Amino acid sequence: MTMNNYNEKEVILNNGVKMPILGFGVYQIPSEATKQAVLEALKVGYRHIDTAQAYFNEAEVGEAIAESGIPREDIFLTTKIWIDNYGYEKAKASIDESFRKLKADYVDLFLLHQPFSDYYGAYRALEDAYREGKVRAIGVSNFYPDRLSDIVAFTEIKPQVNQVETHPFNQQIEAQENMIKNNVQLESWASFAEGRNNIFTNPVLMDIAKKYNKSTAQVMIRWQVQRGIVCLTKSVRPERMAENFDVMNFELSADDMARIQSLDTKTSLFFSHQDPDTVDFFINLVKERRNK
Repeated sequence: MTMNNYNEKEVILNNGVKMPILGFGVYQIPSEATKQAVLEALKVGYRHIDTAQAYFNEAEVGEAIAESGIPREDIFLTTKIWIDNYGYEKAKASIDESFRKLKADYVDLFLLHQPFSDYYGAYRALEDAYREGKVRAIGVSNFYPDRLSDIVAFTEIKPQVNQVETHPFNQQIEAQENMIKNNVQLESWASFAEGRNNIFTNPVLMDIAKKYNKSTAQVMIRWQVQRGIVCLTKSVRPERMAENFDVMNFELSADDMARIQSLDTKTSLFFSHQDPDTVDFFINLVKERRNK
């Protein structure tokens, strides 16, 4: 299944904004290593950079973009509002703080990071930033189909993007169907499942990779591209960045797409947002990060 509005290198969001289908994420890259990693990614060819308030490296992303020499309008920049900044007034202030750290006059995509706390108040702040031209697109992250349908129904500006865990072991097929119905673009995080369950040496993926003379990582990215999913990957190694970016010169057959689909467990490898223990985890995470 693929989205209607994509040409392999970019997707067109429901407001007409073009978004590169391949993105470079900086989650878990230490702040001291972020600037160089982003500069290397831009050198490889990435023009889509994804960060967040909760990653504590927005400033370094901003420095890299400023020093790259690449025109700002050629880079698609995403960041996210953290749970502790939810509620209208706090979210509005945090948006301005992100602009300051990123050294940016505008952000291409601003997301709500998690579906907890007063996310409606935070989303209203995003809607205001969108109307004011500070943000080219807005959306959410980690919103399950019921939460996504809810926010689509009761907001003035429909989310353009929903960023969720997507990889061969958790393929989000039903969630993608719901997003297509609501004209919301699916974007992946944990595209390689962070290496869990020996995904890089999975026999099915290795067999397919051998057939195309590609790595298992390239097969996983290509599988997402062919589904019309915006795919985020992360590495601090330039050679790996280049490999992950080099996925437009082959196409997986329908049979191979079906073989990968057979790996789907329909279960998160990280957490369920519908589990009370997960809610407790994020509440504790919010408290911990207040001290950073």
